[in-house]
Amino acid sequence: MKKGLLMVSAVLLMVSMLAMGCPPEVEPEQRLVVAMGVEPPTLEPIRMACSPAATVSQHITQPLVYLDVDGSLDPSLAKSWEVSPDGLVWTLELRQDVKFHDGTPFNAEAVKFNLDRFLDPDNAAPFRFLIERITEVEVAGDYTVKLHLDEPFAPLVAHLSHSFIGMLSPTAVKALPEGELVDYPVGTGPFKMYEWVRGEHITLVANDEYWGGRPRLDKIVWEFIPEDATRVMRLEAGDVHHIYRVPPMDVPRLEADPEIEVVRASSVRVIYVGFNCLVEPFDNPKVRRALNYAIDREAIVEFVLGGAGRPSDAPIVPAVFGHHAAGPYEFNPEKARQLLAEAGFPDGFSTTLYHPTGRYMKDVAVAEAVQAQLRDVGVEVELVTMEWAAYLAYLRKPPEEATHTMYLLGWGTVTLDADYGLYALFHSSQWPTAGWALSFYKNEAVDDLLDAARITPDLAKRQATYKEAIELIWEDAPWIFLYDEVQINAQCASVRGLVLHPTERVQAWDAWIEK
Repeated sequence: MKKGLLMVSAVLLMVSMLAMGCPPEVEPEQRLVVAMGVEPPTLEPIRMACSPAATVSQHITQPLVYLDVDGSLDPSLAKSWEVSPDGLVWTLELRQDVKFHDGTPFNAEAVKFNLDRFLDPDNAAPFRFLIERITEVEVAGDYTVKLHLDEPFAPLVAHLSHSFIGMLSPTAVKALPEGELVDYPVGTGPFKMYEWVRGEHITLVANDEYWGGRPRLDKIVWEFIPEDATRVMRLEAGDVHHIYRVPPMDVPRLEADPEIEVVRASSVRVIYVGFNCLVEPFDNPKVRRALNYAIDREAIVEFVLGGAGRPSDAPIVPAVFGHHAAGPYEFNPEKARQLLAEAGFPDGFSTTLYHPTGRYMKDVAVAEAVQAQLRDVGVEVELVTMEWAAYLAYLRKPPEEATHTMYLLGWGTVTLDADYGLYALFHSSQWPTAGWALSFYKNEAVDDLLDAARITPDLAKRQATYKEAIELIWEDAPWIFLYDEVQINAQCASVRGLVLHPTERVQAWDAWIEK
């Protein structure tokens, strides 16, 4: 029953052999179909802002540094790097055997072009904070780049591993009409863009001249299927090879099927409900803490997620450098009611919770669970479901235009460094549209600590600084801290070499389908 894909390939091959006289040793096309819950809003590096976009783009464009599954930072397009004694100059030596998909050489000039473009304030890249300490990108040789900083920046190499800082062909970008952004990226990766049918799928084809060796797959098709049940059904029917975010209740059935493999992996993502700290009643930290006490995280993890999670004890997961367990908040409805009364809301209040669908595991059900639990302490919550791209655009408005009150979101610290998970979301300089601090939270002491941690090379001192910052953030409660996510995907048993990375990127450049 689940051999549909293989049968179609076999029939097509047989027809092709009869019609064209192909020799019998010609193999059928290696075509991998992956179903994800949401469509990337864009694949333009200076505009990308979510993991689904990074998952697709990493097969096309490559960063200078690669973050391996074990957390190590390995060479990619940069084969080595070193920092000056004062921490102000990083020297990168680049690979010399790389070309972009359009034949443009990859060299130091190309790196300068890409980093300058990412840093240009006029481009307003939402993840500019990753490398904003770079003041100059110097071409020091054909394959040597020097990054000059205004002050030491401890997480720089980790940040250079981010998929959003993937290298684009300068030739392709310069050929765009003025003001137009990249739609079909031209990179150095193992696959090339072939087709993007909006609302349906993206198709990539193998790069025959890939510097790392041609991949075994001929094509990857990324399909966009928001409904959990539909993704599962398509896998069971043999229409797709790999699906994201299997509903926990479907796991036992899939595990019992010899033609399907359930794939589990850790994650660096926290799921939370953010508050707009500039609007009443969420400008009052007592209200924010009250709502944290109102939530039974263990019940959500057990009954909504089927155990596929861990109640959050910090704004970042334990695997991330800088983690410190400040919590979790205990489930205490009485304390929640007491704090609400002290804040002037003895009878509760009404508010709105915005949330996506198909982006996170059981995201709609989690929003409904939060709604029900807050109702128990007198807080009436209206749920508003939004499509992913529209949702991100709605949340990323400057404070004077923002109309959100509460919002469900996740954040994966994909560099495994706390700077990415804390500075980006809690430093007041990162309020939209500069960055992703969507809660408009501000604590000057937190700002100072996060600034200090960025320029401190000593790991023990950085850890102590992050501990202090996390404790302040936990007490201020700009979020309802929910849970750390666990990844549960599933695939055809015939799929080999596919990597489910802790950063939630499905990596298929070493994958193939066993015929």
